[in-house]
Amino acid sequence: MNHCKDTLSSSRRGWFRRAGIFAGIAALAGGLCLQAQAHGGPGGPFGGYQGGPMKPAQIEERTERMLKHMYVELDATPDQQKRIAPIVRQLAKELAPMRGQMMETRKQAMGLMTADTIDRAAIERMRGERLQRMEAVSKRISQAMGDVAEILTPAQRKKFAERMQQRRGGFMHHGG
Repeated sequence: MNHCKDTLSSSRRGWFRRAGIFAGIAALAGGLCLQAQAHGGPGGPFGGYQGGPMKPAQIEERTERMLKHMYVELDATPDQQKRIAPIVRQLAKELAPMRGQMMETRKQAMGLMTADTIDRAAIERMRGERLQRMEAVSKRISQAMGDVAEILTPAQRKKFAERMQQRRGGFMHHGG
């Protein structure tokens, strides 16, 4: 009976460890797009609230800086670096337009909320569209996370997850 309990406990720990690794890689991938304070001020690496979107060269610079930091922390081999870089660079390029979409949605929401009459159907349409965009972004980040995770060794994935835990959520939540 104790053996079953130990097996279940071990199974749960394994699941939580895998979930932690998944979350850590998600934080890295999402951090490229949504990082708020460490490298780009209030609007993240792709533009501040007042400054608008960053130029492609600035996005590339920030992406390279984050990649180098990750390589050092994980002691990534040159082969791993060569394989990870295109995945993360492509993800950053694909997610960069998200900033403008978020700003536009915010403007639409404010317009709907300040109108003389509340158009509940328009609010619901906007909510549905936002969920569709978020789902597409989530799917793309998950794909990139899986691709990167397959390149890392189990020890590197564990180390990465531990670093994300130390930072309480990783790149998106640390203060710089």
